[in-house]
Amino acid sequence: MSVQARAGAAEPEAVRTTGGGVADSGPATPPRRTRRHRWRRDRILVAFMVPGLLYYAIFHYGALFGSALAFVDYVPFLGLSGSRWVGLDNFQRLFGDAAFWRATANTLEISVLQLVFFFPAPLALAMLLHSLTGTRVKRFVQSVVYLPHFVSWVIVIALFQQMLGATGVLNGFLADGGLHTVHILGDPGAFKPLMVAQVIWKDTGWGTIIFLAALTQVDEQLYEAAALDGASPWRRFWHVTLPAIRPVIVLLLVLRLGEILSVGFEQILLQRDAFGPRAAEIIDTFVYYHGIQDGDFGFAAAAGLFKGVVGIALVYAANKISHRMGESGVYQ
Repeated sequence: MSVQARAGAAEPEAVRTTGGGVADSGPATPPRRTRRHRWRRDRILVAFMVPGLLYYAIFHYGALFGSALAFVDYVPFLGLSGSRWVGLDNFQRLFGDAAFWRATANTLEISVLQLVFFFPAPLALAMLLHSLTGTRVKRFVQSVVYLPHFVSWVIVIALFQQMLGATGVLNGFLADGGLHTVHILGDPGAFKPLMVAQVIWKDTGWGTIIFLAALTQVDEQLYEAAALDGASPWRRFWHVTLPAIRPVIVLLLVLRLGEILSVGFEQILLQRDAFGPRAAEIIDTFVYYHGIQDGDFGFAAAAGLFKGVVGIALVYAANKISHRMGESGVYQ
């Protein structure tokens, strides 16, 4: 055999020429994308992220430096460095203030009511929307239930006043029928249930977005198999739907526990005077009135810092519990 024949036989398959005379190099290797190329490719998406990142950097992470006010007798004209250092005196005043603990109790009561009644509401509505077969009907219903989320709390409170106020629609109907009128918007005992009802009306539709996305990932064959086995709708929900979307529920629950001391500042501030501070004072309004109105910045900052520390502790504890339940939680 000649040298040329042996060379041709030893020629690798990747560089052997085809009938058209073009070298066949085998399967093409995708080009390696550099970080610069990825930045150029995703520059539009990055541009959309910038406003959100700036918002959190300035108003959330940047605001953490203001926590130092809790340890000084802050005077705006002297600044943080010129104000007198008081250590833990503001916290001692805070923990000895009965009004603060009353505000904390009100906050926890409203949070528990929202957790019990509002947290399941988006899931129930999402299940109802997911069961609709008509695409046009589903889109129309989704648009209607999403709309209240975009209405400001000022308008929502005005609507409830028109419906439940002393001269509202409900009392007008009762008066026309010769019945006793009710004073719901001035009754301290009705404040907390009313807060939960307002949140349910306003934000239930918006909360269904994540649950609807999770429900679309559930395999329909599981429902068919359960139905063939004779499972009732409740059984299918309990044994198919809930296990499939449990990671989403646990994640949202962990995040909600982290905000258990944040129950809607604007919503409650607009109605605090009507119901009275004993029933309607929460930690956020406590901080607002003592810090902004009374000028006791160090005392108000101590209350805000206490709220933040409790929120971090709750997120950490809830995340640990989710790990023990076999879920990923917020972070590993």
